[in-house]
Amino acid sequence: MAVNNTRAFVFYLVSCFSIASLSVWFFFSNETYHSNLTLQNSHGISSSLRVWPELRFSWKLVLATIIGFLGSACGTVGGVGGGGIFVPMLTLIVGFDTKSAAALSKCMIMGASASSVWYNLRVTHPTKEVPIIDYDLALLFQPMLMLGITVGVTLSVVFPYWLITVLIIILFLGTSSRSFSKAIEMWKEESILKKEMAKQQETLVNSRGELLIDTEYQPLVPREEKTRFEILCFNLRWKNISALLLVWVSFLLVNVIKNDLKVCSTWYWVLFCLQFPIALVVFSYEAVKLYKEHNKRMSTGNTETICEASIAWTPVNIGFCAFCGVLGGIVGGLLGSGGGFILGPLLLEIGVIPQVASATATFVMMFSSSLSVVEFYLLKRFPIPYALYLVAISILAGFWGQYFVRKVVAILKRASLIVFILSGVIFASALTMGVVGVEKSITMIQNHEFMGFLGLCSS
Repeated sequence: MAVNNTRAFVFYLVSCFSIASLSVWFFFSNETYHSNLTLQNSHGISSSLRVWPELRFSWKLVLATIIGFLGSACGTVGGVGGGGIFVPMLTLIVGFDTKSAAALSKCMIMGASASSVWYNLRVTHPTKEVPIIDYDLALLFQPMLMLGITVGVTLSVVFPYWLITVLIIILFLGTSSRSFSKAIEMWKEESILKKEMAKQQETLVNSRGELLIDTEYQPLVPREEKTRFEILCFNLRWKNISALLLVWVSFLLVNVIKNDLKVCSTWYWVLFCLQFPIALVVFSYEAVKLYKEHNKRMSTGNTETICEASIAWTPVNIGFCAFCGVLGGIVGGLLGSGGGFILGPLLLEIGVIPQVASATATFVMMFSSSLSVVEFYLLKRFPIPYALYLVAISILAGFWGQYFVRKVVAILKRASLIVFILSGVIFASALTMGVVGVEKSITMIQNHEFMGFLGLCSS
């Protein structure tokens, strides 16, 4: 049922995206470029001119620090990064141009994700004797997510700014409402469970609060207490991490070489297409592994799930996950985020518990965001002092955000709080990115700028 609902939701997103894109082609296909200046202005003059404010103490820096800290803390807890909050903050408050703000946003996501991963590697799984990061799901989604990001970055050059704004609003409002409904559903289930546990406790205590039995029941196999170092070693799976690093290095080399080539040249397209087999090889390896293991367990009557996801690993479901991974990456490439706005809610939809969904999504985002940061550094797209300052703030925010929320979840015994935070971050991103996008689109209309699709090779 959950998978069917997720498919219907993704179908809604794809339908809205398709209608919006076709409307651009229908209404603006007959327009012509007025001049080279108009063509450059279609992405906004501010985005083509580099604006780097000086790093000095001011009320703007203080406000940006507070927003950045809260956005990083909540974004990593929810597993969505927070890029939808960082880009408007850096443009409206600090004063960066759009491209530099997107690059610095990636730096903040990388810092917060790295500290969150470090924190998560030192905590145990809440219910099982397995790593809190689901490496099977990471290997399944990370290659497709990174592939989607490269496609999304290419589409961001072609898509008009107002269309990207419309897609942002559609996506963020849809995923935030869907996540909010999921959080309410989980809250109700947790309330029922807490009531049942309270009733069981009442049967062991009389009206005067005295125990009716004098024996404490212990689990048949007591959970062994581990040190932080033992937990860290247990959570690390070097074989899987090596495979993820191999994909990361491969994509980095291809994109670094591609950035030095002329756009739309033969070698440019050769390197662009080379990313597809790199991603598909790793994805196919993990997909075949899950499919074979699923069939093996079904043939023996074993209903235990292979990984944290509760779905059946059939070819249809595996293909659906691949599609969602690419879609999340495309959205991340269009918006300058890490793709967590799709991946985080998707992991919850396929049955992953919030703690593991947050840890896994953040782990995957660490790879995708760090890839972009290295590229932007080589292209000199952000000022180093500001980047170091914002990364430091994000590292602290990611660690303490995870620490505080995990403590609250443990005390209240409500993992649904993580989903509420995820929903809130996405909704806040919809508001901020929507306001900035609408304002910029109105300015483009007033300046009579071209509002249709641009040519990739001529942009």
